[in-house]
Amino acid sequence: MSAVLLSLAGIFAGLSLLAFGGGSSLLPEIQRQLVDVHHWMTAEDFIALYALAQAAPGPNMMVIPLLGWRIAGVPGALVVSVAVFTPAAVLTGATLMVWRRLRDSPWRRIVQAAVVPISVGLVASSAALITLSADQTWVLTVISVIGALVHLRTRIHPLWILAVGAVFGLTGIGQL
Repeated sequence: MSAVLLSLAGIFAGLSLLAFGGGSSLLPEIQRQLVDVHHWMTAEDFIALYALAQAAPGPNMMVIPLLGWRIAGVPGALVVSVAVFTPAAVLTGATLMVWRRLRDSPWRRIVQAAVVPISVGLVASSAALITLSADQTWVLTVISVIGALVHLRTRIHPLWILAVGAVFGLTGIGQL
């Protein structure tokens, strides 16, 4: 068990320093590590825990403790939580001090402009990974694409889109 906890700490501490665009940008690599590299869970388990975390109230990164809990119980949840949030918080605090001190520097605007597309790309790759892992039939892929387009083109609240998706899931239409 301690080897698993050390592995979890190493994986999540390292990934925490790569979280440009928010924690969601880490999901593709977290999924790759937990499912493909270490085989601690299936892709379906990962998607189910992600969906549960998104449905629950609270921050969208509640999936992190759930993943740790699924792999190593309460100690796993604690280890991954500390490992993923502490390094990023320390780095953010140090960067903020430097950022404020250099607020009039011309390179600051250049860095800010560069980080935006990187963040958008990382978040988009997370969405693509979750969709590709969850959509196992062409019908589910079509439903996901339609849901994404409705979300992008209308002002319909995302929970309504999720509710419609849930109805499709309950009907079994995705098994075609």
